[in-house]
Amino acid sequence: MRIGLIGTGRIGSFHAGVLARHPEVESLVLADADAGRAAGVAGALGGLGVEAAPDVTALFGHALDAVVIASATAAHAELIARAAGAGIPAFCEKPIALDVPGTTAALTAVAEAGTELQLGFMRRFDAGYRAAREAVRSGRLGRLHTVRAATSDPEPPPAAYLPLSGGLFRDCLVHDFDIVRWVTGREVVEVYATGSDAGPAMFREAGDVSTAAALLTLDDGTLVTATATRRNGAGYDVRMELAGDRDQIAVGLDDRTPLTSVEPRGPAAPGKPWPGFLERFAPAYEAELDAFVRLVRGEAPNPCDGGEALEALRIAEACERSRRERRPVRVGGSGSG
Repeated sequence: MRIGLIGTGRIGSFHAGVLARHPEVESLVLADADAGRAAGVAGALGGLGVEAAPDVTALFGHALDAVVIASATAAHAELIARAAGAGIPAFCEKPIALDVPGTTAALTAVAEAGTELQLGFMRRFDAGYRAAREAVRSGRLGRLHTVRAATSDPEPPPAAYLPLSGGLFRDCLVHDFDIVRWVTGREVVEVYATGSDAGPAMFREAGDVSTAAALLTLDDGTLVTATATRRNGAGYDVRMELAGDRDQIAVGLDDRTPLTSVEPRGPAAPGKPWPGFLERFAPAYEAELDAFVRLVRGEAPNPCDGGEALEALRIAEACERSRRERRPVRVGGSGSG
């Protein structure tokens, strides 16, 4: 199998390494807006089956079986449509686009071409989240009444990234919105969100917030709190707690969770807290690309199609509107109150 990979930044380079090691991938073609960077990644991998193309057009000139898109967000929709037009299945990092019209246009191109599009919501492939989904679906927790989701980055992104990110809800909390839907099997019907831009001025200058919180109401009445922050000095912290009338469980609670108990008999502080998302979710990233390879080979169904990204984006957009207008907003609707 020959796969093209577009974008060789931090996550793209990681994906390139995973694909270069995959037993079903015979050759890998890399491209980047910075041709030198793509060539450098190809050289670092050092395999006979890895090469760099001078640009994206040259990459599509190869007889590709599939393409992995890890480029800058602004290029995602165009590249998805280009892959669809070439009849090539695509894997794309989230988001498809930063708004609903751009997302639906790309999805229309895929539907009209009859190709496959898998989205990179890697938490669906994490062992803890998969166990939580099974616990909910099996009835182990009983009636689910409360979910608490949290995403805390150790360091903020560069200031230049913020105006291009779509904001904290679309860029960061969208992962929580997706995983809430996937784990619970329910839909978000209403949100009430707020945020704080206290801290570095770059957040205010970008019209964004550095910390956010949202209260989500699911279609069965379950209440969800989802919080995120760009600066958590203890380390990278991604967790989910699910409480039912029979039991309560937690995802992301282990000996590397950057959380210290102050109770006299509480657990010790973590000796090696998670430093970032690549370390925390490395097995999940590998599993999602393996799932994509199996999808391309016709061995498995699509585990996360583009429609899933659209639903998560709708929740994120409702949260952003709620924050700006300071009121509850119905997902896909005009709001309430």
